[in-house]
Parts: sequence; structure tokens; C-alpha cells
Amino acid sequence: MGRIISLVNQKGGVGKTTVSINLSAALGKLGKRTLLIDLDPQGNTSTGLGVNKSDINGNSTYECLIGAADPKDSIIKTRFTNLFVLPATINLAGIDYEFREKGDQDPSFKVNEQLKNILSQVRRGYDYIIIDCPPQLGVLTINALVASDSLIIPVQCEFFALEGITQLLNTIIMTQKNLNPKLQIEGVLLTMLDSRTNLGMEVVDEVRKFFGDKTFDTIIPRLIRLVEAPSHGEPINVYDPENRATVAFHNLAKEVVTRDERK
Repeated sequence: MGRIISLVNQKGGVGKTTVSINLSAALGKLGKRTLLIDLDPQGNTSTGLGVNKSDINGNSTYECLIGAADPKDSIIKTRFTNLFVLPATINLAGIDYEFREKGDQDPSFKVNEQLKNILSQVRRGYDYIIIDCPPQLGVLTINALVASDSLIIPVQCEFFALEGITQLLNTIIMTQKNLNPKLQIEGVLLTMLDSRTNLGMEVVDEVRKFFGDKTFDTIIPRLIRLVEAPSHGEPINVYDPENRATVAFHNLAKEVVTRDERK
């Protein structure tokens, strides 16, 4: 049965989508059948894997969540090794209203468990299911926390890196207590490191002191080629196989697999 891991941080610009795409692609290269869930209304994860949104035809994360589409019919096989995606469109931005309306009509409707219900239908077909969460702690992110076995928290190597982390940790604790007692923190991932600056290395030390062994050994560098890859609809291991970021995500995928095997 597939292990479900969410990429979560309410701060924007920390690299959630970049990590989601490239970790999933790296897991696929390791022979792990991987499903990537785009849970962000911007749909950047879908675009970054070359999905043409005009071809989705009403089979997206949104339609699955409101019960208008079957997830098995909505999942797209990408051209990348062992990598599948459930795409998102801007319609997902209206999910709060849809869920409130359904809750008013049906008292038994569980707002926070809809993604969990969807993934229960498909998780046996995958080794890993990776969820790219939106940059806020709203209903979509709570659905992801409830559906997940564990979380990866990307933290950028910049000033104020830990700003807002307390709020996120409180949300995780609340979810563990009330909605998903099995939820774990898979690890904290340092991203966007410019190793030429003292500040970047200071943030690395600060995060590792704060989170201890929860911090991944792998650090994702800040590289132009990594930024370019999504505009070509490719993960970095296809766009530039020899790039340092390709090596970093390969190492991250191996860390994730190793940690899961220990558990």
C-alpha cells in the first residue's frame, strides 16, 4: 500500500512545488511507482510535468473532491519513469464553498476527510503518493494532513526561515490529536541554499539545531537550471541529468526510502 507524504508549509516560495515534482520523479527513477497529487489551485505542479490543462476535461483534483469524477479516471500517466499525476485547475480555489454547501446539506459529510477517501481508492496501486499542498493552512491543507502518513516541511535557507513554523507545528499537533493520530513528520528539508553566502549556512545550522535528526541530510541548492526545468514541463533529472540538483533529489529520494524502510 502506498505511503502518502505531503509537502507542507504555509509560507509561499519555499520550494514545495519544486520539491514535489522532483522528489516524485526521483522516486520513480528508483523504481517506485509514484503518484503526485496537485492540491494547489495554481496548478503549477501539473504544468511543471507537462500537463496541458485544456486536455484535463473535468477530471482534476477538484472534480474528484466534490464527487464529480473518479480518481482512477482522472490520474494521468506522465512520460516520466513510474510517475503519475492527479492534476489541478483553478476550480480548486472554490472548494471551501463547495464543502460548506455539502456540509449544510448533509450533516454526515466530513469536510476534512474527502482527500483521504479519494486516495483510499487508489493507494494500493502506488509505492508513494506525494501531495503538493497550497501555501496556506486552509481546508485543502487540512485534508492533506488527514490523508497523509507523514509530512515533509521545506524550509528555505533565507532570513526569517523559521517564521511561521510554530503555527504550522501547532496545526500538525492539532491534526494528530483530533483527526489523524498516526501522522508523523517525515523530515524537514532545507531548500534554496546559496552556499556562497554566510547567511545560507547560518540558516542551515539554525534549522538543524531546531529540528535535530528530523532534518534531512540532503540540501536542495538554488540553481538556475532547477528554476528553468518546469517551464519545459520536465523534472530536473530529465531536463539536466548531470545537474547538481538532479544529484540532490536522487539523494533525497534515497533518504525518504531509507527512513520509511526503518519505520
